[in-house]
Amino acid sequence: MNGRPLRAMWLLNHTTARNFEVPMLKRVGIQEIFLPKKIPSDPSFRSGSVDWSEDEKLTIPKEDLAILNAADWYDDPGVDAWRIANKHFHLLFFIVLKARFFRSMVRHFDGAKVWRTYGLLGRQQSYGRILSMLEWREGPILSPRAAKSVWFGQAYNHLAEIEPPWLAERAIYLPAGLQDTNIRDDWTGRDRRILFVCPDLGLSEYYREIYRRFEQTFGGLPYAVAGAQPIRIQDDHVLGYVSSEEHLQNLRSFAVMYYHSSEPNHVHYHPFEAVRAGMPLVFMGGGLLDRLGGLGLPGRCKTSEEARRKIERILAGDKQLIGQIRASQAVLLDTMNVEHCAPRWRSAIELILKRTEERSTAPIIRKKRIAVILPVAYRGGSLRGAKLLASAVAIGSQQFGSPVDVIFGHLDDPTSYPDREFDDLPGHIERRAYQWRTLSQGEALRACAYAGGEGTLTHATYAVPDDGINQFFDCDLWIFVSDRLQFPVLPVRPHLLMIYDYLQRYVPIMDEKANQQLIDRAHAAEAVLVTTEFTANDARQFAGLPASKVRKVPLLVPTFGSGDSLTRGGGPPSSAYFIWTTNLAPHKNHRNALEALRIYYEEYDGRFECHVTGVDTDKLFARNSPHLVAAREVYSASRAVKANLKMEGDLPDSIYRRKLRDAAFLWHPGLIDNGTFSVVEAASFGVPALSSNYPAMREIDRQFELGLIWSEAVDPVDMAGKLKQMETVQHSTPRPEAFARHCLDRSAGAYWQVIQEFV
Repeated sequence: MNGRPLRAMWLLNHTTARNFEVPMLKRVGIQEIFLPKKIPSDPSFRSGSVDWSEDEKLTIPKEDLAILNAADWYDDPGVDAWRIANKHFHLLFFIVLKARFFRSMVRHFDGAKVWRTYGLLGRQQSYGRILSMLEWREGPILSPRAAKSVWFGQAYNHLAEIEPPWLAERAIYLPAGLQDTNIRDDWTGRDRRILFVCPDLGLSEYYREIYRRFEQTFGGLPYAVAGAQPIRIQDDHVLGYVSSEEHLQNLRSFAVMYYHSSEPNHVHYHPFEAVRAGMPLVFMGGGLLDRLGGLGLPGRCKTSEEARRKIERILAGDKQLIGQIRASQAVLLDTMNVEHCAPRWRSAIELILKRTEERSTAPIIRKKRIAVILPVAYRGGSLRGAKLLASAVAIGSQQFGSPVDVIFGHLDDPTSYPDREFDDLPGHIERRAYQWRTLSQGEALRACAYAGGEGTLTHATYAVPDDGINQFFDCDLWIFVSDRLQFPVLPVRPHLLMIYDYLQRYVPIMDEKANQQLIDRAHAAEAVLVTTEFTANDARQFAGLPASKVRKVPLLVPTFGSGDSLTRGGGPPSSAYFIWTTNLAPHKNHRNALEALRIYYEEYDGRFECHVTGVDTDKLFARNSPHLVAAREVYSASRAVKANLKMEGDLPDSIYRRKLRDAAFLWHPGLIDNGTFSVVEAASFGVPALSSNYPAMREIDRQFELGLIWSEAVDPVDMAGKLKQMETVQHSTPRPEAFARHCLDRSAGAYWQVIQEFV
């Protein structure tokens, strides 16, 4: 295929399964095989090991192999690992421990994906239910399109019978087997004890209950308990860890093995090891062994009483019963024989490769689409940031050779969003107005089914952005620029959140219910994007998001200044005003800012006017919010403030740019947030800035080498003194090359490196 050796990734670490399946894959035509080198620290991997022997047979570059070996193939291995996998491998075999791996695999691996399924404990437990549980905890993980390249590789040919249709329809039979099924003739049975395998007694309630039943049934008889015990068990019967040589010796010397399981969909390997060793096997009926030839065998038992009677006879040396069991039980190995398994493996692999080839030669219908959506009617800096994000996605995907179509979504509100607001949106980015539409749980289930999805919906109400066309269903990923989502997003597409801050941690702007709602929205997203380490820490510590879900990306900066405007400065400013850009939110620190202005004008003889701009600032003294009432009281009591404060309101960008360019300086007296664009915008015109001193602003100052002047937001006297200082002191402004390092073209790639993981 495509001139490459036929290669597979066998992403399991089960020792016995590997010893059979790797040679089997080679027997049926797979030429080279990659094996994973990391095992989860999980007791369920008690039968796991790492095998490096196939590495020397792989004819791929050593540097590529090093990346594959370093990856965790039970979690998200990362885009680089998938890129290499796509370059060299045609198919992979996997098991599912985490949604992160499954989601990453179906998005990024282009070849065939074979879910290796050996059956589950519990008569009604299914692999479809496992996915549903993962979806319930972590959101949608499989799309109908991705399902077409996922195969249900069942080790026993009935497992798909209880699976959902999309899995059952993709079932192939890859029978479990043993590389060597020859019966040995060196069994002695001189150790007159029962060998019973029961691992994880210190950790697993399931196995503790099995052991309790065993003791009830066989109490008083001599026995030993094999199986890995991660926690030491204070029981003289429990052998604990033994080497493979000791285990084989136990199989040769113990009188009998008892196998307890009557599970219809799962069987362990050790009963087959006993049969291969020539050891008598007494087992309970009703389980998977019945399907494999166990019906009617003399070692089969219908009740625990029957099992005890047979084992007592064996321990007593009943040669007739021992001979009957040993002579008949070899049938259990028939379906595990290499010659039985090989034709079934060959036909399944040929089918997989044929279908994969057909898909790879099918025409590409369209490029991927990504929607950048403002969930509320943000304006000002938030709107500007959303437009920059949309541009970054488009530019970054182009830079990495995977161009996507970008859709910009905003609320259908002509008052907030007149057409002129989007004059700076690149023409290749489609713009859609929408309204939020809510759906009941029943409506949401039908909508998911219409979109081709399956899964569990647990909330009473869901929301979807309704653009009057197809609710953005034609997009492969949704990016919401905020966590301000009243209802859970309908889980028909993966979605990310761009979260700029967690102000509610520092300022009482919402009640606990509203706060928890926002935190829930962040947990439901695939990941959250943040632009400062300050907000990243809040996302982890305050919102409780796992570190893997929090992705820091560069602050995107609009290009306001150009040419000679970048070199403005030198000498005391000649302008007679400075700009205070703000809005009506409590964290903007209006009362302290007005008090600082009062001191500046009345006590320090301040000579610059303060021009106030920003969304709704023309209503600053008309609103009755407590924090604004306190600011209004300061304003009303000071004639000097009234005379020098000019309320400009929400200026169009073109006017704001001219006003900013000609200002003496910019003032940012806010209490706390994720940092503000405004100081960077000012610096792009060579305009210095006075800013409150808090962590996010320190980050921005370092990143852009702004040389900000600092004041303390809770100290009006300090702020007034720094305002006076700004009148006369010469301040340096950033060099043009400092901005060039952070231009949109240079930052866009960092965004795409994160976002591509979710497309």
